[in-house]
Amino acid sequence: MSEYRIASIPGDGIGVDVTVEARKVLDAAAARHGFSLRWTEFDWSCERYTQTGSMMPDDGVAQLAAFDGILLGAVGFPGVPDHISLWGLLIPLRRAFQQYVNLRPVRLLPGTTSVLSGRTAEELEMVIVRENSEGEYSAIGGRHNSGRPDEFVLQESVFTRVGVERIIRYAFELARTRSSRVTSATKSNGLIHSMPFWDEIFAEVAAKYPDVESGQMHVDALAARMVQAPDRLDVVVGSNLFGDILSDLAAAVTGGLGMAPSGNINPSGEFPSMFEAVHGSAPDIAGQGIANPVAQILAGAMLLEHLGETVAAQAIRTAVDEVLTAGAELTPDLGGTATTTRLGTAVAEALR
Repeated sequence: MSEYRIASIPGDGIGVDVTVEARKVLDAAAARHGFSLRWTEFDWSCERYTQTGSMMPDDGVAQLAAFDGILLGAVGFPGVPDHISLWGLLIPLRRAFQQYVNLRPVRLLPGTTSVLSGRTAEELEMVIVRENSEGEYSAIGGRHNSGRPDEFVLQESVFTRVGVERIIRYAFELARTRSSRVTSATKSNGLIHSMPFWDEIFAEVAAKYPDVESGQMHVDALAARMVQAPDRLDVVVGSNLFGDILSDLAAAVTGGLGMAPSGNINPSGEFPSMFEAVHGSAPDIAGQGIANPVAQILAGAMLLEHLGETVAAQAIRTAVDEVLTAGAELTPDLGGTATTTRLGTAVAEALR
C-alpha cells in the first residue's frame, strides 16, 4: 500500500472549516482505493502572525520540503494586511518550491447556475494556466519621498525567457490532452517591453506544436470573450497578473469562487506541489458551519491526481457531481440548508 505524507495548513476563517471536510473526503477515497495519507498539520496563519509576528517560522520551507504534497486553506484575516499574509506564507512557498504553474480548472458543476444566462455546462469548462513565480508579482521596487508632494513608487516586473517559455510549453502540453487549443493573454499594445517579449516566445513555442490551435488576445478583449463566448476558450495561458485576474473571472462565470480549486504545481516533482481553494477566508461566516467545502474538496482531488492516484481523484469529482445533482445536502450559498459537515460527509459517502 502506498503512503503519502501530506502537509495540511488550514489557514484562517473558513479555511479551517472546509479543510476538515476535504481531509475527510481524501481519507475516505484513500481507504477505498488502496493507499493511505499521513497528515501533519501546521498552524501557520494570520492568527499565528498576530501572536508571533510571522506567518510561518523561519525554517518553514525546510519543514515542508520532505512532504509529498500540501493542502492549503484560505489565508487572510481582518487586521493583517493582505500583502503581509501573502508574502509571509503563500508566495514564499510557491517560489521556494518552484511551483511555477498555477493551474485553475473551472467548469459549471451540477446543481449550480452561471451568471451567464443560457450557457450550458459543455460551454462553461476551461482551464487557466497562470505563470506563478515571476512577472508582475515582483518584490523589486520601492516607495520614495514618503509623505512629500513628490512621493512616488516603483514596481518592477520580471519576465525571464526560462520562466515564460516553460509556462507556455506547459499550456501546450496540457492542450494536447484536451481540445488542442491554446489562447495567450497579452497586452503588447500597452506594455512595450514585457508583453512583446511574451508574444515572441509564445510564437516560438507554438511553432513546435503544429497540432495545437493557438492564438493570442489582448487581456481586456479576452476578458470580454470569457463572458460573451466562453465556449471558444479552452486552455488560457497568462502572466502572473493576467492569469490571476482571468482565473477569478472564469470561476465567477462558472458558478462562483466557492466552487473553484487550484494547484500550485512543481512539474518536475523535485519539490512538493500545493493545492488550495480559490475563495477567501470569509471570516464573517467562519465557524458557523455554513461554508461550502466543494472547492477545497476538489483541490484535494487535484492533489491526488498530481500524486498519480487518478482513479481516486476522479472518484471524488464524480461524488461531488452526484451530491450536487441530488441537491439534498447543499450549503446556503447553493440554495440549501445543509451544514459544511453534512455536505462533506455526503461527498465522502458517495465515493465509489
